[in-house]
This record gives sequence, structure tokens and C-alpha cells, in this order.
Amino acid sequence: MFSTGLPPKRVSRLMHAARYRPSRRTRAVILWHSLLECLLALVLLFGATTFVRWVVGPSPISSAIPTVRVRLLIIGAAVGVLLFGLILSPAGRASGGHVNPAITLTMWLSGAFPGAAVIPYIVAQLTGSLLGVLTARAVWGSVIDGPPVNSACLQPAPGWTNWALFPAEAASMAAIVLLVAWFLAVPRLAPLVPGLVGFLVGLAIAVLGPITGGSLNPARQFGPAIFSGDHDFLWVYLLAPMVGAALATILFKLLTRRRVLTHKLCGTHKDGSPR
Repeated sequence: MFSTGLPPKRVSRLMHAARYRPSRRTRAVILWHSLLECLLALVLLFGATTFVRWVVGPSPISSAIPTVRVRLLIIGAAVGVLLFGLILSPAGRASGGHVNPAITLTMWLSGAFPGAAVIPYIVAQLTGSLLGVLTARAVWGSVIDGPPVNSACLQPAPGWTNWALFPAEAASMAAIVLLVAWFLAVPRLAPLVPGLVGFLVGLAIAVLGPITGGSLNPARQFGPAIFSGDHDFLWVYLLAPMVGAALATILFKLLTRRRVLTHKLCGTHKDGSPR
């Protein structure tokens, strides 16, 4: 046997690092899928900002709908349908259609997603958030920046504090993650996940929008907050969904013997193999 001249522990660490270092092909796939996630987040934020511009901002639609709750119901339905379409789009099927750093974290903690792709995905999703709002500003003009649109930045109802908002956002995200994880762990339910995600996000916007803002996605608030300059609750909207997702994933693994079959939100085939 040849000798490296290195201490045994050093050799062991080097071998371990080499074993888990992504190959060049794997890195290329991660980069490509991350770019797709950026594109999906761009479309999601462009869509969300556009919906807010027309349903909340000055327009014939907003003039015909005087109540905030009805406006949020319309926006929630529109975002839910858009998210459903993004997950099932070719880009969504390839990357997994996470479009949410909390979902990416969930998939990694559940063992269905490689750790090497977590940071690239999250960076891409946040970048797409910025680009989505920037695109909306380019298309719709200065009306995006001023009230009541304010770059589609979310706000909780008056009286909420950071420390009250945090558990509310975390618990809401945890509930969604538990349902999504369960569906992705059951082959016959996994194909229903795109509709489930669209419905849950739309419902959260309609119900939680007037209360907590109903973000549940760090990428949903990141771009709007940066462009509007409103950073009051930004750290909560960024961190709380991640904490809620992590706790829910740990709870799911402790309480069930099932495992998430795929990180792709488009689901699986009937035999449990990824789509």
C-alpha cells in the first residue's frame, strides 16, 4: 500500500470531502436548475406585483371592488393559479418548482434534495424576486412605486409587532409544509401537490393577508421590500417561514415513518418514481 505522508485523520477528511464533492456535471445541473428557479421566481413576483397593481392600485378593477377582503380573495386566486401553472411548467418540472426558499429547505431536510443545491436555489429565488419587481416597474411604470401598490410590499395589520408576527408566519408555513410533505410521501397523492400548493397559498393570501400579510415565502417579500424601502418586518418575513418549515419537517420525520419521495412539486408517478 502506498503512503501519502499525511496523518491518517487528514487522509480520512480528504477522502470524505472528495466523496461528497459534486461532480462537474452535477454542478452544471445545479446551476441550470437554479437559473430556472430564478426565472420561476421572476414570473411569480411579476405576476404578484401586477395583480396588486390592478386589483389594489388605481384601476377600473379596484374601483369596482371597494372591500380589501374581496380584493385579496381575487389576488389569492390569481396567485394560486399562477403558482399551479409554474409548478407544472417545463421549468418547474425540471427544477422542482420550489419558488420558495422554505420549500427548498424542507426538501433538503427531508432527504429528497442535495445539500449542494440549497444555497444556489435560495440565491436564485431571491434574485428572481428582485428581477420580478424590477420587470413589473419597467412594464407598469411609476404606479408600482407609490401607494397603495408600494412595489407589492406586504404589511401586517396595525398593532402587530415583529415578535407576534414571527410565530404566526412560522406556524402558517409549518402547516403548509406538513401537508405538502404528506402528499409527497404518498404516491397516489403526490400528483395532487401542484393544486394543493396553489390552493393553500391562495387561501393564505385571502385569509391571512388582512392579518399577517400572508407572505409564507421569503422570496415573496424580498424584492418588494427592497424596492419599496420598507424593511420594518423584512427579517420576520425572511426568517419565520424558514424556521416554520424546518420545525415542520423535523416533526413530520418524527411522527411518521414515511419519506418524501421527490423534491419536485409536480409529484410522482403511481409507482412512486419522480416525474
